[in-house]
Amino acid sequence: MSTVNPAVTLDQEINPWEAQSARFEFAARKLNLDPGLWKVLSSPAREIIVHFPVSMDDGRIEMFTGFRVQHSIARGPAKGGIRFSPDVNLDEVRALASWMTWKCAVVNIPFGGAKGGVICDPTTMSKGELERMTRRYTSEIIDFIGPEKDVPAPDVNTNEQTMAWIMDTYSMHMGHTVTSVVTGKPLNIGGSRGRLEATGRGVEVVCGESLRYLNMPIEGCRVVIQGFGNVGSNAARLMMEQGYKIVGISEKDGGLSNPNGIDIHQLIAYKQRNGTTLGFNGAEATPSEELIVSDCDILIPAATENVITSRNADKIKARIVVEGANGPTTAVADEILAEKRIFVVPDILANAGGVTASYFEWVQDRQGYFWKEAIVNDQLETILRDSFEDVVRYSEAHNVNNRIAAYMLAIDRVAFTIKQRGIYA
Repeated sequence: MSTVNPAVTLDQEINPWEAQSARFEFAARKLNLDPGLWKVLSSPAREIIVHFPVSMDDGRIEMFTGFRVQHSIARGPAKGGIRFSPDVNLDEVRALASWMTWKCAVVNIPFGGAKGGVICDPTTMSKGELERMTRRYTSEIIDFIGPEKDVPAPDVNTNEQTMAWIMDTYSMHMGHTVTSVVTGKPLNIGGSRGRLEATGRGVEVVCGESLRYLNMPIEGCRVVIQGFGNVGSNAARLMMEQGYKIVGISEKDGGLSNPNGIDIHQLIAYKQRNGTTLGFNGAEATPSEELIVSDCDILIPAATENVITSRNADKIKARIVVEGANGPTTAVADEILAEKRIFVVPDILANAGGVTASYFEWVQDRQGYFWKEAIVNDQLETILRDSFEDVVRYSEAHNVNNRIAAYMLAIDRVAFTIKQRGIYA
């Protein structure tokens, strides 16, 4: 049974909202989801679009467009990152908000899904311009965020400094410090130990669980990672330390390969010094598109959406694909990977380490009591191992692939909560 319409165009295939909808509808059908709950869950609860002015360094006033989409708050406050990018659009933010709902439900933490973004090119903006834009965007959506409403976090081109500005702006409006309004903050203003590397650590955990499930050894397991940002670099480092052989790293501006394994500690230090992985002498320069389809045991797309599509899925040689990024595989490509019997750990499980650690940060902020890093990591690993087990058992019980199993499990949990709560009228 196919999850997608065979007549789908490439534009539809790479539209993240279409991709999310295709998976949701297939999983909902398999669940025999109540038609009313289907309607409730198939569209976001709230979509906010704001247009706001910012004073630039040269005295000009620029107008920016920002979004905040809240897909569901049935299981708790909405949760989701904010990205700054020229490519941000409403369909992308909608899809990411929906994925956050399912992600939180898969790992069974008490959040719903949200996402936000501002259309801008942060590479052309000064720190002062970014701060003014962030603070004005925060003030525009301030009535819709808060520790009990919607808790933002970093995403593409945002970081702990961005979160500090949002937290401070929100606190100034409230008249007192509210650290729990965002997660991913600096440690000294309510951040959590272990949060920065949590998504990469989660990827490492589910890679280990995948190998255990498939009876494959870690020692010598060949890994290709697409993307060497926060997620990719932390996953690569942690996996190398566990005995994996990182044979390829691919970035937007080019890739690196070494069949004997790349020294990730050296590569991280090189990138910190030079701002790029290009020119690293511990590996051979290799086109990124070649690395994705190269011979390896585990492929980890850890950068952006739509990396594995109908154009390259049939060439993937990895035994396992672990999605460190959101939406890296299109729904059409899912079919091809399934036919090739590639074991896929879907994004809503594989990269859920970040939101799980964000949940820990929110809890710590609200308690005013902070945990040691070992406790954060231990709790994170326990939740992800249990969630992996839940998904593969669901997959076996319902004879579906891991992605559809993860969606079914998540939809079932959210729908059950809505039924328990009832519809307010």
